[in-house]
Amino acid sequence: MVSELFNDLKKYEAALRRRTNVTGATALLGLKLESLEKGRAVFTMKVRPRHKQLHGVMHGGVLATIADTVAAIAAYTTVPKGTNIATVELKINFLESVPGGRIKADARVLRTGRNFVVTECEIYKEDGTLAAKALLTFGAARGHSLALSNTSFDS
Repeated sequence: MVSELFNDLKKYEAALRRRTNVTGATALLGLKLESLEKGRAVFTMKVRPRHKQLHGVMHGGVLATIADTVAAIAAYTTVPKGTNIATVELKINFLESVPGGRIKADARVLRTGRNFVVTECEIYKEDGTLAAKALLTFGAARGHSLALSNTSFDS
């Protein structure tokens, strides 16, 4: 069982590394996968002008999107094959403005249940200061797996 989980996680990580810069929000934002393990995902990103609001700091909606994206990836590492997830709740606290540099988003799964996955995501500024903290709940439904789908990440 442990080796099967390890192999599935390695497939998922390889698929994420292939697809991160060409699909969806990860490509739009410029997120880069740093590490992936069961229940945890870490991404980094260089802050660009397109990520900022009128006052020259990162837009809160961009930070929330990063938290949602990275937390969903962490959540997918804990659900059974054939499971879809969708965000049902996101609460975020913005603690520091982010004027530029690189940020790190570190998401962890707090609990995986039969129907829900609860996660948290912390976003750090380049100097290590905590800029935002999010708590997210994902609904989990059997039927399709991001990690092992024949149509998404296996190619």
